[in-house]
Amino acid sequence: MKRDANIIPLSRDHHYGLLFCWKIRQGLAKHVELERIQRYVQHFWEHHLQGHFAEEETLLFREDPLCLEAKEQHHKIQNLVQAIQGSGVWMEAYYRRLADQVEQHIRFEERQVFPFLEQKLTKDQLTGIGVELNNHARSADDAYEDEFWN
Repeated sequence: MKRDANIIPLSRDHHYGLLFCWKIRQGLAKHVELERIQRYVQHFWEHHLQGHFAEEETLLFREDPLCLEAKEQHHKIQNLVQAIQGSGVWMEAYYRRLADQVEQHIRFEERQVFPFLEQKLTKDQLTGIGVELNNHARSADDAYEDEFWN
């Protein structure tokens, strides 16, 4: 699907989000120690997801039902990450739920929220969003030293 050039940086972030989900699932399938996956979740949250959510909420989202649903999903994902980080007992179900929620959220934004906003926002608004997104530092990839998923 063709994405407006001004919000492509957010779609690229989504690519790394889907890889995040895949890596968690691969780690679980390989019976990797959950503590290793937990460290990766913390890393990805701090270096990717947290900032991505903030950009979407401050630059892109409006007060309409689709954007409000996306914000609610952000909140649920954040709560799940915090539960994973704060728990002394690591359960596979938490990681599976996190991977599922992040993937479903990305699909929702790409298939519903972004197309809606591309229609609703003016070209000047989209251009302004693009300028802001390009002014923010972005990681070129999802490099992480412990490649537990391999």
